[in-house]
Amino acid sequence: MVNIMEIDDLQQLWELVAKLHDGQKYGGRDRDEQMEYISHIGSVVFELLYAVKSSPELDKDLMIKCGLLHDTIEDTNFTLAQIKETYGLVVASGVAALTKDKALENRMDQMLDSLQRIKQQPKEIWAVKMADRICNLFAPPFYWDNHRKLHYLRESNLIYEELREACPYLAHRLKEKILEYMSYVD
Repeated sequence: MVNIMEIDDLQQLWELVAKLHDGQKYGGRDRDEQMEYISHIGSVVFELLYAVKSSPELDKDLMIKCGLLHDTIEDTNFTLAQIKETYGLVVASGVAALTKDKALENRMDQMLDSLQRIKQQPKEIWAVKMADRICNLFAPPFYWDNHRKLHYLRESNLIYEELREACPYLAHRLKEKILEYMSYVD
């Protein structure tokens, strides 16, 4: 079992991530509802904190750092080089694997590529991806049409099939959320 990072380090990383994502919002389930993006980051970390209770062999430090940083490359001006310099190669490699390759035009190709890179990482990175998708399955944004929701379900099932062996708790949570999400599809 690997101990979780020092609380001051965690607070410092949370502050950085909050600043990096400051002002970012995403659409809620209701029209005109906008959610602060940092709430998504927090939700991912909550999932990971619960996961380590059932899988104590997982490196909590790596999971939490990558959980907090998982969207920084895609959504902020913080670079992979900065992550590597500040948090080390292992964290930077995990975040890089969790980052979609925007050079690939097709969303499914981006997902397949990312999953391939994630599977070359420690199981903790697999867990971050599952936790991220669990949090994204609570309710679709109000503006998603049925086609988009179905595509998201297909991606979610693919994530489940590819990564479920990393953490049984998260795999179970992901499968539950996939089944619940079907109620949003017409």
